[in-house]
Amino acid sequence: MFQMSACQETMGGTCCEQMKGKLTLGTVLMAAALSTACVLAADNAKLRWVDMTTLNVEGRPWNDTETYYCRLPSKASGAVPASVYNLSKQTAGMLVRFVTDATNIHARWVLTSSNLAMPHMAATGVSGLDLYVRDEARWRWLAVGRPTSQTNSARLVSDIPPGEREYILYLPLYNGVNSVEIGVAEGCKLVQAGPWGKGDRKPVVFYGTSIQQGGCASRPGMVHSSILGRRFNWPTINLGFSGSGRMEMAMADLIAELDASVYVLDCLPNMTEELLKERFEPFVRKLRAARLNTPIVIVEDRTYSSAYLVGGHRERHERGRAVIRECYKRLRKEGWKGLYYVEGDYLLGRDEEGTVDGSHPTDLGFMRQADVLGRTIGPLLKPGR
Repeated sequence: MFQMSACQETMGGTCCEQMKGKLTLGTVLMAAALSTACVLAADNAKLRWVDMTTLNVEGRPWNDTETYYCRLPSKASGAVPASVYNLSKQTAGMLVRFVTDATNIHARWVLTSSNLAMPHMAATGVSGLDLYVRDEARWRWLAVGRPTSQTNSARLVSDIPPGEREYILYLPLYNGVNSVEIGVAEGCKLVQAGPWGKGDRKPVVFYGTSIQQGGCASRPGMVHSSILGRRFNWPTINLGFSGSGRMEMAMADLIAELDASVYVLDCLPNMTEELLKERFEPFVRKLRAARLNTPIVIVEDRTYSSAYLVGGHRERHERGRAVIRECYKRLRKEGWKGLYYVEGDYLLGRDEEGTVDGSHPTDLGFMRQADVLGRTIGPLLKPGR
């Protein structure tokens, strides 16, 4: 006869310890069959494919978009520069959280562009998928989907021990997708995950440049905004536009539509001193006028790795930073609350080892950037704000 081990849980007010020896063989076999149904199904070659759009895609701020996987609404076409609108069709920061008891997880995805990689950025970051799993303490990396063409199908991971777990699947940083599907064996559970945590958690909205978009992370989950999303169990929106984060007033209007917990503005790498003088303060004022109580974090540009020796790089930093620093001081003097400032010199560390080209971070650089920004953003994240 089956014997249960000691247990601290109660069953209808009776300790399960008292159930020792009272289970019939039929009950045991039924429980075993239910708990292993998905494991047995994993041996079946037939997969059940679930379209990602049925599982609540996050990082997609607007519903009225030209295509489903787009980061700006249709009305932005013509209102923002064409470069910005076109880049919004790349899925940086988009993800889906789901729960499954599958022991094997597959994915198939169709990309919008055949350009899978860049000279300084791996195909896994540009066009791949990135899978994380949540354990009791934290999110942990699990697998990557490596693209080989515009149409891809891969088994992301296999031989997972039986059990129900929550996962994150991140979409490409510098490519778009026409479709994404997750495949599990017939008989396995696959459903939308619940909230990130307790309370109403409005997203952190990041607006910036190619660095914010994710250049040049080796995989989609390694951009700093996504690192912070996992670290704080908090939704994020990535509005990084490569070479095109230039603070147009139309972008201020669009961002102000988003009910955020924090706005993070990181556009200096794409802006000259003259452009900053023209746009920076009006942009911040417009955003504050629309969202009086939402914290705004102003971020200096990262320091070029060569700036310690190349005078032109250091001078560019000094001129641009002086503009936004004076603006910050002026607004604070006016009595503004909820305005925060992050200096750039330490964003990538001080050993010049955090980039691929002196400008765009490696995974090491992104982790360091997340550490610096997290010290400012973390204390601002309060459910219900």
